[in-house]
Amino acid sequence: MQISALYKLYQQFPSIQTDTRKVKKDDLFFALKGPNFNGNLFAQEALAMGAAYAVVDEVPGSFDKRIIQVTDVLKTLQDLAHHHRRQFILSAAGKQVPFIAITGSNGKTTSKELVHAVLSAAYKTYTTEGNLNNHIGIPITILKVKADAEIAIIEMGANHQKEIEAYCEYTMPTHGVITNCGKAHLEGFGSEEGIRKGKGELFDYLRLHKGSAFVMWDYDYLQKMSKGIQQVITYGTKGAGITGFVKNSTGLLEVSITAGAKLDSIKTKLVGEYNLPNILLAVAIGKYFNVPDEKIKLALENYIPSNSRSQLIEKDGNKIILDAYNANPSSMKAAIENFVNMDGKDKVLILGGMMELGTDSLKEHQALVDLIAIYTWKDVVLVGGDFNKVTHSYLYFENSMLAKEWFTNQHYNHSAILIKGSRSTQMEKVLE
Repeated sequence: MQISALYKLYQQFPSIQTDTRKVKKDDLFFALKGPNFNGNLFAQEALAMGAAYAVVDEVPGSFDKRIIQVTDVLKTLQDLAHHHRRQFILSAAGKQVPFIAITGSNGKTTSKELVHAVLSAAYKTYTTEGNLNNHIGIPITILKVKADAEIAIIEMGANHQKEIEAYCEYTMPTHGVITNCGKAHLEGFGSEEGIRKGKGELFDYLRLHKGSAFVMWDYDYLQKMSKGIQQVITYGTKGAGITGFVKNSTGLLEVSITAGAKLDSIKTKLVGEYNLPNILLAVAIGKYFNVPDEKIKLALENYIPSNSRSQLIEKDGNKIILDAYNANPSSMKAAIENFVNMDGKDKVLILGGMMELGTDSLKEHQALVDLIAIYTWKDVVLVGGDFNKVTHSYLYFENSMLAKEWFTNQHYNHSAILIKGSRSTQMEKVLE
């Protein structure tokens, strides 16, 4: 079936599903395949559950006119998203709908949520749900953008080169952000230089297609990477169009904007000085799209972090920072150093292992342990990953459930606790 014909069906049945456990009436089911699953085997089940059509690349045993056979289901999903994206080159008002792509090693999901909060104060804005930021999540996100869209924000994750480049082909971003390039996914990118090259594919696309980039001007490497882009909008702590500083970070983060907007105080519900660039980016994008200052301030102050990202939880008299959605050497270092500077005594570290570091894993875990040793803690608990392969004298548990059992028996009171780790270590379970 031609994409144009499939698109007509999509217009009739615009809800996309790839998981039969979530199929609803009149969904379009795409039978994706992976190393450990084959959606083709569940196509008939999806139809029985109410799906309008099932797109497959392996024909099931029995014929059903609601089965649509294609050469490659994933490629078809991406091509359909590309076709849909092209409908927004000119909006109903005759203007191009901006598509803002956000990538980076750290902070991209928080940045995306903050930018969405600010832009939603003035525009009909669509964005990536959660962190559906890969080769499946991005096309699904694009296909959820409705005809009334005034702006779309697309988060892009990547763990190897050429991945961002591929996403850009069907996302067609008009604006882009690289939050930073830290030590994340070293296993796939190979080196820090490889990370910059991979993330830089977004700027390469913007440069080629006369797009615009929002650039954290404090980072020399981003200044260099953004050269040649038609329009560069800058933010940072100095020398940029939007500048600001941390006014208070002993509890919840308070930020002051010193240039580019009249916002002396933004009292956020985030923790950590490392969120300053994310706040500055949201202000910069808000100002660029003419969102009034008071609406920017209100949006940022009303944003409540979720999904275990920079959350401050008060429980049993303790102040707990839960930042357990992801972890790499850069974000771990920032979180620990920020925690050291926060108010509170009897500080407890509960850290999960860092994943996808390849041959650098032992070195980076040892470096983190050495950093921890500089400071004084009430307790330090290390969980999973390569923490059991490096030299330290701290408590170690193989998984978060064992750490939870230990934590429950401590009966902490009036302590400050940081819980952080890579997604696969499921550190949030310590609090369940």
